[in-house]
Amino acid sequence: MTGIDRRTLFHASGVVAGATALSAGTPLAAAAERGGHGDRPGSPFPLTTRNPLVERRADPFITRPVDGMYYLTGSVPEYDRVVVRGATTLDGLASARERTIWRRPASGPMGGYIWAPELHRIGNRWYVYFAAGDSDDPFRIRTYVLESDNADPRASGWRPPRRMVTAWETFTLDATTFAHRGRRYFLWAQHEPGIDTNTNLYIAEMASPLELATEPVRIAVPTASWETQGFRVNEGPAVLIRNGRVFVTFSASATDARYCMGLLTADENANLLDARSWTKSANPIFVTNAETGQFGPGHNSFTVAEDGRTDVLVYHARDYRDIEGDPLFDPNRHTRVQRLHWNEDGAPSFGVPVGRGGPISRLSPMDAPHLVVRHFEYRLRVEGNVRELADTQFRFVPGHLGARTVSLQPVNFPDRYVRAADILRVDPYEDTDAYGRETSFVREPGLAHRDGVSLRASTGRRAYLTHVDGRLVLTSPGRGRAERERSTFWIR
Repeated sequence: MTGIDRRTLFHASGVVAGATALSAGTPLAAAAERGGHGDRPGSPFPLTTRNPLVERRADPFITRPVDGMYYLTGSVPEYDRVVVRGATTLDGLASARERTIWRRPASGPMGGYIWAPELHRIGNRWYVYFAAGDSDDPFRIRTYVLESDNADPRASGWRPPRRMVTAWETFTLDATTFAHRGRRYFLWAQHEPGIDTNTNLYIAEMASPLELATEPVRIAVPTASWETQGFRVNEGPAVLIRNGRVFVTFSASATDARYCMGLLTADENANLLDARSWTKSANPIFVTNAETGQFGPGHNSFTVAEDGRTDVLVYHARDYRDIEGDPLFDPNRHTRVQRLHWNEDGAPSFGVPVGRGGPISRLSPMDAPHLVVRHFEYRLRVEGNVRELADTQFRFVPGHLGARTVSLQPVNFPDRYVRAADILRVDPYEDTDAYGRETSFVREPGLAHRDGVSLRASTGRRAYLTHVDGRLVLTSPGRGRAERERSTFWIR
C-alpha cells in the first residue's frame, strides 16, 4: 500500500463506488432487495441516494404515487411560474421533463412572487395550492388554488387560479391539505393582526378543496429562540399520520443556515380544531449540519418509497453556509430526499440532513435484532431505542486496502471511519498503512445466514466484527450457531 494517497483515491471514487456498493446482480444485492421475516429486520427498501435529487427547486413537494407515478413541484428561482415533473420512481424525478402548468400574469394580482406550490389529488381532480404576490407589491402574498380535471397534472387545461379566502387580509402562504377521519383540513401560515410575529400556523376544516368551512385555529406561534432567528416564523407545514398520532412538521426562522424544522403532535382521536390538542416539541428536529455540509434544511413534505411502506422525507437545503445578499434570492436550495425512521415510542426520527454518498445502512446483530450498532463518543457499541438516529447510520464505502475491501463511514462524521485497533471506534482519516489496514474489512455473506452480512478484518487473521454483551469486538467465531449469529448482522 505504500506510495498510495488513500484519501485522494477514496474521495475521487466515493460517490460512485459508494452508491454501487451493492451492485445489481450480485448475491449481496439480491439479499438487500429481499425483505425481512420473523425476527429478521431484513434490508431497507433501496431508496435513491442522489443528493440533491433536483437542483434549484426549493419548497419541494412530492406526491405519494398516483397510478404508479410520482409528481414533484416546488419553487423555481425566478418565482414566476408553477412547474410539475413526473416519474415512476423517485430517482427518475431527477431527469424527468418538467412542464410549466401556469405562469404569472405580466401585471396585476398574482403578478409578483410565486412561492411554494403543493400538488394534491382530491377525488378525481388535481389541485395546486400556491402563494402569489401582486405586480405592484410582490410581497403582498396570498394563497391561490389551481384546479384540473385531467388525469395527468402535467397536461394543460388548468382552470384560472382562485383565491383561498381566510379570516384576515394579510400575508398568507405555504398551504397544505390533508384528510383525517372523514374530514378534510386546510393548514397554512399567516400573519395575524395584533401578534408580533411574521407568520403563525393555522388550521381549519374545508367545505371543499376551494373554500374553508370553519374559522382558523391558531396552533403554533414562533416563540422559542430557534424559531425567531432573523424572523419570527412558523411556516411550511407538512402532515404525516402514523402510530396513533397526527404529526405536523414546520419550518422556522430566516431562510439561511438558521432555517430549521420543528414538530407539532396531536392524538389521532383529538379534535384537531382545538389548539389544546397540539403539542410543540421543545427543540428543533432537523437543523443545519456542518459535518455533512447541509445548511438550512426545511420546508419539507413526505412521500413513500416504491415499496409503498418506507416513509421518505423530502426537503430543501444548501451545500454552503455563506450567502451573498438576501438568502431568499439565492437560487441553490436543492430538493433532497432521505429515509424517515421511527423511534420505539412511535415518534418520527429525522437524524441529520445527509451529505453526498451511497446507500445508508443500519446494522443489527443477528443474536439481538432489536438492537443496532451505534457510535457514542466515537466508540462503537450495540444498543436499543437509540434516539440519535445519525449515530446508527453508516455507509459502506470502498476500503482503504483496495476494491476487495470496504470501510464503514459514519453518516454524521464523513471524515471518520470505523477502526478496529485496540477498541472499535470511529477515527479521523490518517494516510498511514496502519490506518488503512485497521479501517478495511472484507464484506461476506452472513456466517449464520446468507441474507445477512459478516465483516472480516483485513489484517490477515480470521477475525470478524462480533457482538458480545452490547460491545463490538474483533474475534474468531467458533463453529457453533450462537457464535456465528453474533458475527452476523442484518442491514436495516
